Amino acid sequence: MMKKFIFLAALIGLSAPSRATDIPLDTVVLGGLDKVAARVSTFSGSVGAPIKFGTLEIRADTCVTHPPEETPENAAFLEIFQLLDGGKKEKVFSGWMFGSSPALSALDHPVYDVWVMRCENSKASKPR
Repeated sequence: MMKKFIFLAALIGLSAPSRATDIPLDTVVLGGLDKVAARVSTFSGSVGAPIKFGTLEIRADTCVTHPPEETPENAAFLEIFQLLDGGKKEKVFSGWMFGSSPALSALDHPVYDVWVMRCENSKASKPR
């Protein structure tokens, strides 16, 4: 009886779908809307470095994508600051944004919308 149980457990373990881990990349590509000027922009920056968009400063702490054999998804952990007079900053957003569901975790700002478009590897995307 015990041998059947071990065999069955091994069989179930082998047939269960395995999921690959997210792939961290070093560049985030964002979309932005200036609601006042009615302009849509695409901009990018290195993970960990500040990115300016209007009066916002955006920093991506991480940007990950799924492997090609899985459902497409790009996600980034962003911290967004409103730049104020005198060089001060006010945090207006901190959290994960997902490329496939921008409304799931959105920036609530009266002038700007920001969303994740994709994550890239800067070494692979540079022309030679």
